[in-house]
Amino acid sequence: MTADPGQLRLLALIDRHGSLTGAAHALGVTPAAVTQQVARAERELSVPLVVRGPRGASLTAAGALLAEHGRVIDEQTEQAGERLAALLGHLSLRLRVGAFLAAALHLLPPALTALRHRYPRADVSVEDLPSERGVERVTAGELDVAVIASWALPPEPSPHIAVHTLMRDPMVILLPDDHPLVTGSPEGTPLRMEQLRDESWVTILAGHAAREQLDRAAGEAGFTPRIRFQTASYDVAQALVGTGIGVALVSRLALTPVAGTTHRPLADPPLHRDVHAVTRSDTALTPLADVFRTLLIDVAADLRGTWTPRG
Repeated sequence: MTADPGQLRLLALIDRHGSLTGAAHALGVTPAAVTQQVARAERELSVPLVVRGPRGASLTAAGALLAEHGRVIDEQTEQAGERLAALLGHLSLRLRVGAFLAAALHLLPPALTALRHRYPRADVSVEDLPSERGVERVTAGELDVAVIASWALPPEPSPHIAVHTLMRDPMVILLPDDHPLVTGSPEGTPLRMEQLRDESWVTILAGHAAREQLDRAAGEAGFTPRIRFQTASYDVAQALVGTGIGVALVSRLALTPVAGTTHRPLADPPLHRDVHAVTRSDTALTPLADVFRTLLIDVAADLRGTWTPRG
């Protein structure tokens, strides 16, 4: 013998209002519908539950016992609703962001500042994020927005994940500022990869997509780069170029002022990487993810506008 939760709540309402009509009004149904529900419950449970009288309705001992459980269900339902509303309120102001270093340095600060002005109560957290882990972290629900880079095709995530392209980030050649290719040509003159065949290189570590891009471009130009130093960091690569140890292929977004260096665009072949924002496809529970993605697009457009044709 099992009582339906709806029957328990109905009995609690009858007890609270003292009539079938009052219970019907609370449920938004007709008194006839309540009468039918009571009759069905009494049949299923094989016990009288409600005593009808000229002044309303009262519960039998069995009905009163079941009504106590109905009141508990109502209280728990109300508490669940309150807790859900609180959670949704928190989620609506929460934003968890991950980004690779160059994006964290150049894209995130203006976007976060704008977000703070619009939503001063926003609960924002930011972490360093390798690009190759961005999709999985959003898929796992650990991040709301992941800013990642790709050197070939954009990632193909599940239908629950969306990849929004923010910008195309051109690769440039970084050289010591006393290099013959710098001093012997006007500022901003594009370089061809074949002009760099005899150079020593500071490169990204083997196995990384950026390194594969360099090796492929050099191979198409007919040479294998003579590598002097390998690093996982564009910042380290730029510092080493400043010592005169070699040249480097660096993303324009990652480019920082380093004494003793200058950069030139690469015209043949033109190389780039793409920067994306990864979010869940359905951001109903995390609306700030959509807001922040739009801000990132605006920041990326503004940043591109500051790059001269040389970049």
